[in-house]
Amino acid sequence: MNVAEIFEIVSEEQFIKKTFEIFEYQYYSLPLYSEYCTYLKKSPKNVKQINEIPFLPISFFKSQKICSVDKIDTIFESSGTTNTQTSKHYIADLSLYEHSFITCFNLFYGSAYKYLWLALMPDKNSRPHSSLIYMVEKFIEKSSFSDSGFYLEKQAQLFQVLLKSIEQKIPVVVIGLTYSLLDFAENYKLPKNNNIIVVETGGMKGKRKELIREEVHKIIKSSFNVKAVHSEYGMTELLSQAYSVQNGIFKSPPWLKIMIRDLYNPLIVGLYNLRGGINIIDLANVYSCSFIETEDLGILHSNNTFEVLGRVENANIRGCNIMIS
Repeated sequence: MNVAEIFEIVSEEQFIKKTFEIFEYQYYSLPLYSEYCTYLKKSPKNVKQINEIPFLPISFFKSQKICSVDKIDTIFESSGTTNTQTSKHYIADLSLYEHSFITCFNLFYGSAYKYLWLALMPDKNSRPHSSLIYMVEKFIEKSSFSDSGFYLEKQAQLFQVLLKSIEQKIPVVVIGLTYSLLDFAENYKLPKNNNIIVVETGGMKGKRKELIREEVHKIIKSSFNVKAVHSEYGMTELLSQAYSVQNGIFKSPPWLKIMIRDLYNPLIVGLYNLRGGINIIDLANVYSCSFIETEDLGILHSNNTFEVLGRVENANIRGCNIMIS
């Protein structure tokens, strides 16, 4: 299989062709997925449309090793508490993940390396198995600016770095857990005319009082003096991300597709403009499972942008803010 072709997709036709190629590969190389497909009486022989492809419930990542090859580069693990079982994503090829997140960011924002990267989240020493922290660390390592780094416990220093970047007109990405961005926003106010992109990565998860997105973004926008707060949508079980540049409206890269399922009949997939469960086709997950039924609630618009509306009822709490305990 030519994995590089995944990141060369530019059309729906190419996406569909590669989707069926990966579906067939995973059907025959992943025993758990094959068994699940067989239970649903689905196989490459009778599936003709992508909405007919079985989506593996994401909970299987908590109890099963989902990987089609023996060699493993690393294992990413979701955040959790002592009372919750974490998901594990067995990564056969870290370079594939790096290619995915770098290419994706570049599609939305231009070269990631032209930015000063400032992270309001734990570093790899605190959470060595976090896929999000791995991604941010790589952006920091390859940044052109020596001030790039993790600033969760250094907010006063972060403020000074931001003031200097504004004075020198340096483009900046501040990426952080939502509650940590709010903590900073309570204490600091930046001047106008800055080159800052603020990216939030998740909700409060018990660290602060839960607020609706509009309230959160209003507070952050006021502190950072920016017109919009951006968001990143990703998870341990994926190797790709989607980004929102404003108002919580997300767009996906060409190798990632969001599909909405009916909440009462999860086999009905492909809804538009209706609330439902989020299913994801992530072609970068070529060596695990590319077809995932998440526990997130969302809506897909007719232009293929989407919103994340929360969690499907009774789903476990997930999100990167649990990382700090």
